[in-house]
Amino acid sequence: MKRRSSIGRCLALLAVIGLGASLTTVPATAEETRTPQVKWGRCPDHVVAEAAPTELHCATVPVPLDYARPEGEQIDLTVSRLAATDPDKRRGILMLNPGGPGGSGLALSALLVAQGLPSSVTDRYDLIGMDTRGIGHSTPVSCGFTTDSPYYSNIPPYAVDDAAVTAQAKVAEQAAKQCADNDDDGRLRHITTANTARDLDRIRAALGEEKTSYLGYSYGTALGAAYASMFPERSDRIVLDSSIGDTHLDRDGMRRYALGMEQTLPDFAKWAARRHDSYGLGRTPGRVRASYLAIAGRLDKAPVAGIDGNLFRLLTFGHLFKQTQYPRLAQTWQTLLEGDATAARGLLADPEGTADGALLPTDNALTVFLAVTCNDVEWPEDVNTYRQGVAEDRERYPLFGAATANVTPCAFWPYAPAEPPVEVDAEEGPRNVLLLQNRRDAPTPHLGGRMLREKFGDRARLISVDDSGHGVYVLGRNSCASNTTTRYLVEGEMPRKDMSCRAE
Repeated sequence: MKRRSSIGRCLALLAVIGLGASLTTVPATAEETRTPQVKWGRCPDHVVAEAAPTELHCATVPVPLDYARPEGEQIDLTVSRLAATDPDKRRGILMLNPGGPGGSGLALSALLVAQGLPSSVTDRYDLIGMDTRGIGHSTPVSCGFTTDSPYYSNIPPYAVDDAAVTAQAKVAEQAAKQCADNDDDGRLRHITTANTARDLDRIRAALGEEKTSYLGYSYGTALGAAYASMFPERSDRIVLDSSIGDTHLDRDGMRRYALGMEQTLPDFAKWAARRHDSYGLGRTPGRVRASYLAIAGRLDKAPVAGIDGNLFRLLTFGHLFKQTQYPRLAQTWQTLLEGDATAARGLLADPEGTADGALLPTDNALTVFLAVTCNDVEWPEDVNTYRQGVAEDRERYPLFGAATANVTPCAFWPYAPAEPPVEVDAEEGPRNVLLLQNRRDAPTPHLGGRMLREKFGDRARLISVDDSGHGVYVLGRNSCASNTTTRYLVEGEMPRKDMSCRAE
């Protein structure tokens, strides 16, 4: 089995961010008319299929490729709409973002409805999904990554030693060069969080709305924080779920993935320990953790069915996103602990078997992730910096630190950031940012929520949930957090202070 196929069965990471100095003051949106300027029609076939039975409508909105030249080249953004079901109660639009960067959001409204989004929300808002700039149907960008490319994941491979960091640096440098070589139209450098926030405001204006509400998950919290900071007067009710901690993903943010895994694996370990007679992974959480380290070390030396230690660690990380994935993760650990290659091939051959059938990120998703994260902020260029970080995090976060501290293509990115990262504005704007954060979340640990809460100051309130997994509102199971968020979206009732929601 090919290495690519193996990881393709493991997970798709969600998680998992040039304008000149003259644009440090954001240009006003040109279209300030209240008259809608979009023509709704049929969505692309795969969106129709993904959203079924919910019926969505789609449209395109042109935006400048380069906001420093607003009358220059235009690119198309594809947006979707699930119209409010009660016109008499309609408040406005609620823009949605699933994270990434690099995730398509055209069918996100249908997913949330299928997961139980309250009708009190769908009564009041047109749910607006989209492929943000560079993604999918929105003038996509490509680095030309193929199924046999050595660069295949947004998270670097686990580095067992210094030589592994050196080897990854060569892969990362080649990936960055490949992106530059394929950027014939010069669009790649304009894929940034700040420009995407400007796009949101163009979409708002094109829909004829004075303001927009927003619900973003994972990296979508960075985009929402950027929008609420750049356009505070046009932001209505903002919900940021599972924050990465800022308006961009930098090296420190990537390294926090390892912190999140250290904090989240114990939940799986407790679950597996209670089921030792079924899976044989250990009768105590400590012994389950020891099984993880033993399996990873063994696979570092002798892969099984195309799974080496790096892919095993990445697979485990991805399965910690949702507790519903624990049984499959335990089954996979058991198979690898026994070294049964035939059984392992059988598990990996089932596309519905791991990470809910999620596929490996495509070339387009990988490209957008790189463009946003590398364009948003400067990354260290010295490989020794990464060697040192890997050594530190291998000790500090033994489960995954030597992966998330490893070198990425951003170290060799051909474009320098054209403007500073968006700064969170705690002074200008209403108190309208509601932050939701599970206390144990592999890609976005609770620390990210606390960081963003501090940055927003009195503009925000933080709801901390005693739960495990990635995603709180609708995607989670906590009634306290769900009720508080629904009240805010429907009635505008912001908590008077930060809240802690107990486990259920």
